Amino acid sequence: MRRPVARNLAVLAVGAAVLSVGAAPPPDRHEVPSRHTPKVPVAVGHGGAVSSVDADASAAGIEILRKGGNAVDAAVATAAALGVTEPYSAGVGGGGYFVYYDARSRTVHTLDGRETAPLTADSGLFLENGEPIPFAEAVSSGLGVGTPGTPATWQRALDKWGKRGLGTVLKPAERLAHDGFTVDETFRAQTAANETRFRHFPDTAELFLPGGELPVVGSTFKNPDLARTYEELRREGVDALYRGDIGRDIVRTVDKPPVDPDSGWNARPGELSERDLAAYRAKFQPPTKTSYRGLDVYSIAPSSSGGTTVGEALNILERTDLSDAGDVQYLHRFIEASRIAFADRGRWVGDPAFEDVPTEELLSQRFADSRECLIRDDAVLTSPLAPGDPRDPEPCASGDEAAPTTYEGENTTHLTTADRWGNVVAYTLTIEQTGGSGITVPGRGFLLNNELTDFSFAPANPAVHDPNLPGPGKRPRSSISPTIVLDRHDRPVVALGSPGGSTIITTVLQTLTGFLDRGLPLVDAIAAPRASQRNTELTDLEPGLYDSEVRQRLETIGHAFRENPEIGAATAVQRLPDGTWLAAAEKVRRGGGSAMVVRPAR
Repeated sequence: MRRPVARNLAVLAVGAAVLSVGAAPPPDRHEVPSRHTPKVPVAVGHGGAVSSVDADASAAGIEILRKGGNAVDAAVATAAALGVTEPYSAGVGGGGYFVYYDARSRTVHTLDGRETAPLTADSGLFLENGEPIPFAEAVSSGLGVGTPGTPATWQRALDKWGKRGLGTVLKPAERLAHDGFTVDETFRAQTAANETRFRHFPDTAELFLPGGELPVVGSTFKNPDLARTYEELRREGVDALYRGDIGRDIVRTVDKPPVDPDSGWNARPGELSERDLAAYRAKFQPPTKTSYRGLDVYSIAPSSSGGTTVGEALNILERTDLSDAGDVQYLHRFIEASRIAFADRGRWVGDPAFEDVPTEELLSQRFADSRECLIRDDAVLTSPLAPGDPRDPEPCASGDEAAPTTYEGENTTHLTTADRWGNVVAYTLTIEQTGGSGITVPGRGFLLNNELTDFSFAPANPAVHDPNLPGPGKRPRSSISPTIVLDRHDRPVVALGSPGGSTIITTVLQTLTGFLDRGLPLVDAIAAPRASQRNTELTDLEPGLYDSEVRQRLETIGHAFRENPEIGAATAVQRLPDGTWLAAAEKVRRGGGSAMVVRPAR
């Protein structure tokens, strides 16, 4: 059932604008927000918008917008600042996916900045004596580090679509690293969770455990090494990393991890080379596109599974009028559509440079209809569910044996920006685990990723082809789902994304359906308690759902649940009918997010 949404979006816009008035007083329209600006989850105004998890990072993007930069410039500035204040989530040593809406041409473009395996890697990268090594040992090692893609993504995005150069947009982050930021509860808690493994690596312990202790809430955390790294990137460009001294330092660190010999930790060496860095490219590629309720939903294509999996689930839900469904039916359909889409993702999605990924077929309504008929309102599908065959869809049929969902680290970060010309960016970047590999490049001030652990260590079923095994120069599969929705006139309606490993897909899907179908203002669609089903026996529920009557009613159908204290941390921007922007972020998760606009509406 297709349902017009334009009238609903106008109503939501009014509700969101009213909500923003009482949230907190906005910064003065003529001032650049300081690093002590409080977090506000929603803001409405003119001239552009930025939404991220951190007030300092959002302020960096707003600074660039106020100085004449566009949404791309602001996105890079915000991302670089997140590398300072959210170093356990993202940074120079990681990668990500960048989705851009060009207002002049009314088209969507994407950049795949995913990390790559060394050119010497093969399918046995994580095997020893024919058996997979323990996951935790792979994480904190050189073996799990992929070629960083973030700096290349910044440069390519700026060269193609930006108005300012790297030398300009890195200045706020460089200043922030030099002057420092105020430690909050989230930063201290994340440091504490990683304290043991951080102590395995002397350079990491020196940086993130100052004086040998956890950083104190309210203290100022400075990173002069990262400030110097940003200054070098500003001066020399990203060749300083891909062909210069920063890159050589990365290679030495990966190939001989600087571990404390007294720790007893086996930090297996990687095989990254200067050749790998020189060969790296952030890839321009067409976005995925799905039609939903008369709107066009664009996202990132493989190597990420985000666009295909969110898109397939939306296609499955297209036949259900979610606006009139009760809470139980809505969540039941949402959970089952997610289960099915994840079953198909596990079988078919990998790096298209190495795998024959049927992207178009996965996103076809014909395939979705053949899968949707599996859903019953009075029963629950069994997990792990076997995949269907998008190349030859048969109604209610399943194909090969099921492939379990591989683990992905949850501490990624997402930012969303818009500018006065109407351009929009949804950008998700990551170093994978909270704290990545745990290995800091000596003298450089940033952690290295452990993205290669997103590969399957071994086939889940030797009889079925696994598209996510390692390979030379291959990108591991991701769940990152930066998404931009356009109306029938190809104008932006909403842009959003989230961190959360494999829960990214369900977070984006639930936020979209909450906003487009359920009538929630954007900030409330983000704040709503979440469920996440990824083709597993148990569905994750946040406390707001786990402790509710809805959970009990779903259990009578056959659902089984486990409690998850926090799923995702979304940010978004919405274009309002009068041309203003609404920026929205989390109210509570990860300490709350930070929404800002250039000129707040009075």
